[in-house]
Amino acid sequence: MLSKVAALADPSPEMERVSVAPAISVQNLVHRYDSRTALNGVSFDVRPAELFGLLGPNGSGKTTLFRILSTLMLPTAGHAVIMGADVAQDPASLRRKIGVVFQAQSVDPKLTAYENLRHQGHLYGLRGATLKKRIGEILTRVGLADRAQERVETFSGGMQRRIELGKGLLHRPGVLLLDEPTTGLDPGARRDLWQYLQMLRDEEHVSVLVTTHLMEEAERCDRLAIMNEGNLVALGTPSELKSEIGGDVILLDATGDAAALAERIRARFHVDTAVMGNQVRLEQESGHRFVTDVVEAFPGEIQAMSVSKPALEDVFIHRTGHKFWSEGGEETDPSSK
Repeated sequence: MLSKVAALADPSPEMERVSVAPAISVQNLVHRYDSRTALNGVSFDVRPAELFGLLGPNGSGKTTLFRILSTLMLPTAGHAVIMGADVAQDPASLRRKIGVVFQAQSVDPKLTAYENLRHQGHLYGLRGATLKKRIGEILTRVGLADRAQERVETFSGGMQRRIELGKGLLHRPGVLLLDEPTTGLDPGARRDLWQYLQMLRDEEHVSVLVTTHLMEEAERCDRLAIMNEGNLVALGTPSELKSEIGGDVILLDATGDAAALAERIRARFHVDTAVMGNQVRLEQESGHRFVTDVVEAFPGEIQAMSVSKPALEDVFIHRTGHKFWSEGGEETDPSSK
């Protein structure tokens, strides 16, 4: 009985995370470029000390959302609040509370690592011994203390990205926003970056929001908001989202008309089918047994097949009816042209 009382008196970190106010709250956010809607009533919360991902293909709206959250753009309608500050009504105050790492490089390659951080510190009003100590802490944290006096142009892409992170963290923000942070990095540097983001969450309790179009990166997030054409189409942990798929994912390459084959499979086996190019897609329990029945029922009409466990790509297809990648580019702000 004592242990039960103690457990109630000392809530778990997960209970605390749920009970406190969100680090980021996005409510019915809308943004339009002339007649085109880039964000269509998007709503979600990011919890304190959470690694949250915005996953979507080019043109999904995630870059527009990132620009609004980083105070670079005003929404057409709706609200976004970060650490109690409204991004539209109180941007100056908010900028002191958040760290931002943009996709484009912002470090000066002709300056040393130390000089890049010193100039960043001056922007936030840091000076003297306080700034010097903080730069030392950041360089140690990102593993570049021994390269402090070397020019950034001599660094690898992964090391330069770590300096970008250091700039975003120098003023001790409670929320860190990152836009496609692994662009241009090799697999090893990409892995190191994500390990560092997880360490920020666990050891310094920073709330991290990261945009990405890479499924393997999205798998590393605590929770995801999946976006498509300005709409939030799925929200939850990677495991929760994948569990909504009904069994295995089956792809059948048709030798002839995929649409006709899909209709005949649907009529014969009473299952839902979808046509994607020359493939028929199904979600079915015990998929390895089911494909045997399909091949026997339609000899010569299937030239290849695959059976796999659900992935985030399948969640996107399940929610939108089409593949993750489609034609069209990332949304852009016409005013920036």
